[in-house]
Amino acid sequence: MCGIIGIVSRPPTRVTPDAADLVTGLDRAVTAISAVPTDVVGAAAQVRRVDELLRGLPGVLALAGHVDLVAAITARLDRLDAAASDIEYRLDGNTDRFDADALERANAELIDLKDALWAIRHDRLRSAREVEVLAGRDAPASALGGYLAVQQAFSAIDRLEVRGRDSAGLHVFVWGHDIETDALATLLVERGTDPLFQSGSVVQADECLSFVYKAAAEIGELGDNTAALRRALSADALLRRALQSPGARVAILGHTRWASVGIISEPNTHPLNSFELEQPGGAQAPYVVAALNGDVDNHADLRVAHGLRIASTITTDAKVIPALVARHAMTTDLAEAFRRTVCEFEGSVAIGVASAQAPSQLFLALRGSGQGLYIGLADDCYVVASEPYGVVEETSKYVRMDGEQGGEIVVLDGADAGDLAGIVRLAYDGSALPVTPVDVVTAEVTTRDINRGEAPHFLLKEISEAPLSFAKTLRGKIVERDGLLHADVGQRALPVDVADRLAAGTITRVRVIGQGTAAVAGQSTAAILDELTDARLDVDAITATELSGFGMRLDMSDTLAIAVSQSGTTTDTNRTVDLLRSRGAAVIGIVTRRSSDRTDKADGVLYTSDGRDVEMSVASTKAFYAQVAAGALLSCAIAEATGIGDARRRSDLLTSLRELPDAMREVLSRRDVIADAARRFAPPKRYWAVVGNGPNK
Repeated sequence: MCGIIGIVSRPPTRVTPDAADLVTGLDRAVTAISAVPTDVVGAAAQVRRVDELLRGLPGVLALAGHVDLVAAITARLDRLDAAASDIEYRLDGNTDRFDADALERANAELIDLKDALWAIRHDRLRSAREVEVLAGRDAPASALGGYLAVQQAFSAIDRLEVRGRDSAGLHVFVWGHDIETDALATLLVERGTDPLFQSGSVVQADECLSFVYKAAAEIGELGDNTAALRRALSADALLRRALQSPGARVAILGHTRWASVGIISEPNTHPLNSFELEQPGGAQAPYVVAALNGDVDNHADLRVAHGLRIASTITTDAKVIPALVARHAMTTDLAEAFRRTVCEFEGSVAIGVASAQAPSQLFLALRGSGQGLYIGLADDCYVVASEPYGVVEETSKYVRMDGEQGGEIVVLDGADAGDLAGIVRLAYDGSALPVTPVDVVTAEVTTRDINRGEAPHFLLKEISEAPLSFAKTLRGKIVERDGLLHADVGQRALPVDVADRLAAGTITRVRVIGQGTAAVAGQSTAAILDELTDARLDVDAITATELSGFGMRLDMSDTLAIAVSQSGTTTDTNRTVDLLRSRGAAVIGIVTRRSSDRTDKADGVLYTSDGRDVEMSVASTKAFYAQVAAGALLSCAIAEATGIGDARRRSDLLTSLRELPDAMREVLSRRDVIADAARRFAPPKRYWAVVGNGPNK
């Protein structure tokens, strides 16, 4: 996989926020959080308002160079963070004696507050700080605006690197500058003649300057490429001079690559431009740059069919995109040239294209499966990325392109940046597909969820977080009554009508369903429930696809399905849930993400961890352990509702569950011993088996 990022913006349409207004808003939040009883909802609303005011260029203008304001904001954030930590401590110990449902509501309110606090400290203040570093002291608004777009792109590329990181590139169009023609010609003597469009190249096209920065390294760490791009761009005196111009505007197209066609090299690093070794008939074609996710399967045939004169050093399939758009644009408008180009491609693709002919526009295409493009509706800005987590620093609202219904083409117009009015969506045949408010989606994650912190990669971070995720799943759901422990999952997880059907014996079958790792976690849930009910219920774990294909009956009112999923959006599982409910079955979901599709489809929902514990690594770790914990809790609650099984056995299991987070921490504390064993045994032992019995298998 690869990652595309695009930034198209317009001058601010709102004023720079007043410092006093910002500080007053945070003071009101401090007052709300200090009230008795604590007003977490009110505090979160005030903090969110300040966060909104600090977004975009107005926020940067308010913060840049104003150290006293930054210090005042930081001091209040410190107080609010401390209060939030105190509330979380009370929730962990359930000192307020909340029942499970009240505890879940309190937890959701706290998450809203923590999200808003994180956004100001780690998104707004950090972004303003980085823009200042790039632009330099006393930079004019034009430079701050230009470098803000650059910083937004760097942040997105940093997060998209998990999709591929052997190379990365950032292209910057600058127009509206006031550099004199003669001076510019002199400055471009050494940088404007590279036919391979390698890092540091600059091209003058129409009224635009086209800057590109690239990094290519087969071996490296997450963040290395972005750091290299940042160093190169920061040192570019010509870019700095261009952005000093009062009327300067910028647009960004960036990419992080996992090479599939073409070697890892700067000439193959995206974005690429439309230059050929020579133009047919000596004609001057419009200047175009492009980036690609996926593969243009017929790129070699297209090179021959169109007689493209591409340097032999450039072997990536992406090069045909800007070359063909430029050729078509010689005889038609850019949008039609783009449409004709992408219609020629075979394969699954996501494409971003920009042109000096219309630098404030960005052209996007998506067709086939396995690719994605999300158009973030930010503050006077469109942020385009291959994943939602590429846009959420700037906005929680986005439009998702759909490539699986014949493909979509989108043209973004910077004149209306951030608004639906600036989005033109077409089918591949050119027919209009109007964008409406119904198409706007709210992201389920924030940058707090996808922060890698100091960990070198997400897998290590998420393994380290597993004990906390496990403990949060249990929080407030194990209570003592009459000297024994009981699972109190609340009516939101085990609705009264479902519990009544279990008690009455009208539910006699339990099917635990999921796909992938969630299905494996479901196997442990089924094994535990079967043991706790002395095998008197018909309990089985089965993948969702198997159940929908082979296990459906016309009347399934005797069935309770436990649907396990990390995201709550797994298509196969959700389709099976719909089928089950249409035939009378009750459904309880075990999910990680609050407000996911599953929460609307199921009768009851039990959240793992805090209901927003996102995993970025492909290998599931903390989410899997939390699913096992949730399954064990739910099994105890179901067994108690049926009146089947031994209460002492359930209490012993819950006692062991309580002890597991500490046991997990003990295991993780022995990383050096584990690493030594891995070094000694992994290389010579090529085949491994993990064995276990009962719930441990």
